[in-house]
Amino acid sequence: MAIWLARKGHPVHPLAPGTKTPAPNCPECRDRRHPPQECPCHALGRWCHGFHAATTDVPTVLRWWEAEPGFGAGVSCGPARLVAIDVDNHPGPLPDRGRLLPGIPVDDRVDLTGLQSGFDTLALLAAYRSRPHPCEDTSTLRVRTPSGGMHVWYRAPKDGPGFRSSSGSSPKVALAWQVDVRAVGGYIVAPATRTTAGVYEALPGARLPAPLPLWLTTELARTGHSVEDSRAMPPGGPVAARQLPRVRSQGRTQAAARVLTPLVDEVRACATRPAGTAFSEKLNRAAFTAGGLAATGHFDPQECRRLLLEAADHARPHQPRRNRLIVETGLCAGSNRPIHTEERP
Repeated sequence: MAIWLARKGHPVHPLAPGTKTPAPNCPECRDRRHPPQECPCHALGRWCHGFHAATTDVPTVLRWWEAEPGFGAGVSCGPARLVAIDVDNHPGPLPDRGRLLPGIPVDDRVDLTGLQSGFDTLALLAAYRSRPHPCEDTSTLRVRTPSGGMHVWYRAPKDGPGFRSSSGSSPKVALAWQVDVRAVGGYIVAPATRTTAGVYEALPGARLPAPLPLWLTTELARTGHSVEDSRAMPPGGPVAARQLPRVRSQGRTQAAARVLTPLVDEVRACATRPAGTAFSEKLNRAAFTAGGLAATGHFDPQECRRLLLEAADHARPHQPRRNRLIVETGLCAGSNRPIHTEERP
C-alpha cells in the first residue's frame, strides 16, 4: 500500500509496527532536540520526525519497508493536499449544545436523543446545511478504523485554500464534536495498516480521494481551519490598477476576457448600491468562472484571486473577510470544473 500511495503522489512515512504512531527516530535524534525541518537524517533517507520525513520517492519507501516489513503507513496530508475528516465513535457524555457544532447554535427544540458520536454530529451539520452525510459519500475513499470510526478522504484543489488540522474536542478550532480534521500539520493512517486493535479497512466505493465538496470547504473556512500561505491567500494591499490577469497563452486572451470581464464588472458595479444587488451571488459566479479558466491555463490563479478581491473590496469594503471567503470557495469549486473558452459563447 505504501508504494501504491507514493506512486499516486501521496508522501508516506512509516508507522511503528502494530500502532498508528510514527516509527521512532534514530538514537541521535532521540537524544538531540532539533526542529524537524533541520533534521540531517532526512538528507540520508531516514524516517525521523514522522510525517516531516514523508516522501514519494519509491526507492526510499522500498528501503524503509524492506528494513521493517511490519511497518504501517501514514500519509502526510499537507504536501498531499489531503483533507481527511476523522469521525470518532467514542460514546460519552454530550458537551454543551454550543460545543456540538462550533459557531452554530443548536436550538433547544432539536431533540438530541441518541446523539453520541462524531457520526451523529457530522450528520447534524450536513442536515443543517441540507447536504449529504460525508460518511455515506461513496465517490471518495472512506476507511473504517479499528475503533469503529471512519476516515473520509478528500483532496483540496492545488490552487485553492489550505486547511489546518484540528481536534473535535478543541474549544478554539473544530468542525464538530468528535470530528477531527487531518490536513496541514498532520497525517492520516493509510488503509490496510494493521494495528493491535485491528485493520484500517477501505470501504466499498472509490479508492481515491474525491475533490473536497464546496460546502465542506466553506465550513472549514468558517470554523477557522484556513491556512494563510502563499498558495491560499493573496498578497496584502490594494491593486493599483484594475486589469485582466495575465493569460498564459496569448492566443486565448480575447476569448477568456470576454467570459470573465463582464462578471467582474458586475461585482464592481455593486458599489453603487449598499444592498439588494445579489452581490454574494455575483462574486461567487465570477470566482467560480475564474477558477475554471485558471484550471485550463487561461489565467494565473494568484492574479485572478487578486483581481476578484480588488473588485469585491471596492464594492463592499466593510466586509473583507467575507469577500475573501466567497472568493476562495468560488475559486476552489471552479478549479474542479475546468472551462475551455471554446465551450463558452
